[in-house]
Amino acid sequence: QVQLVESGGGLVQAGGSLRLSCAASGSISSTNVMRWYRQAPGKQREFVAVITTGGSTNYADSVKGRFTISRDNAKYTVYLQMNSLKPEDTGVYSCNLQFGMNYWGKGTLVNVSS
Repeated sequence: QVQLVESGGGLVQAGGSLRLSCAASGSISSTNVMRWYRQAPGKQREFVAVITTGGSTNYADSVKGRFTISRDNAKYTVYLQMNSLKPEDTGVYSCNLQFGMNYWGKGTLVNVSS
């Protein structure tokens, strides 16, 4: 059984930084893709960033230049460094692990105050 646990969310002022972590456990393929998504209050979940096992990355236009996704393959952990945060970055951030099937964490709340 695969489990994902996010951490690192919290309350931060606009312009500040946070670093999210997502630790995966269980029977996991060594070749996989990990993504971050977020869901703002009253809105649909949206893609934030993706990273492959080999380290290739891609970002939503809204976070390019401010967010950085990285991973530690040995620890099956993905990170999201978020800088220059804006109030519109507020939401529940969830990680997704894909290798054949999709697995989701429960999310961590990021609240950016203006």
